[in-house]
Amino acid sequence: MENEFYRHYKERVVPALRERHKYKNVHQIPRVDKVVINTSVGSQTDLKQAMEEAKTELALITGQQPAETRSKKSIANFKLRKDQVIGAKVTLRGDRMYEFLARLITAALPRIRDFRGVSPRCFDGHGNYTLGVTDQTIFPEVELDKIKRNIGFDVTIVTTARTDEEAKSLLSEMGMPFADRAKKLATASPSEGGPAGQAQAA
Repeated sequence: MENEFYRHYKERVVPALRERHKYKNVHQIPRVDKVVINTSVGSQTDLKQAMEEAKTELALITGQQPAETRSKKSIANFKLRKDQVIGAKVTLRGDRMYEFLARLITAALPRIRDFRGVSPRCFDGHGNYTLGVTDQTIFPEVELDKIKRNIGFDVTIVTTARTDEEAKSLLSEMGMPFADRAKKLATASPSEGGPAGQAQAA
């Protein structure tokens, strides 16, 4: 059975991007290649316990078992040894990737307190976007009474876009609530699809 969010990409996002950027070939249209969720617990005093909790939380949120990440070199000031386990990461592709993105965009991000959109300045210059999540409780799968500590992590959305502008168009069409887009909609007139226009249409 085809993933609903992927179907939305094919039926709504692809035509919109083709119209906006005048792509001549369907293979030029950017898509999300993979999503990497990465967390670090190297600063925790009880490293082994923190590591197990981080892996459990990531598995719960992503539906996939995390891989451990290790330090590449020793740093005496941080009491860090080479090849020491310092974090965990999950790489999502295919259906699991689209399921995660759907939950992130439609369920998790709106649960952030005083949320006004994500920053549009977190692209890397190559069409990839990284979002920092400071609290795992924004995901509905996480049970509040079972949390022992906050586990922050980075979500990197890797796309096939050639530029940051194209990547932003892709993520915007997929529903990513960028702060500048939300502000633009809030100040738009009814004819431009602003709140007044939406209320009238409702």
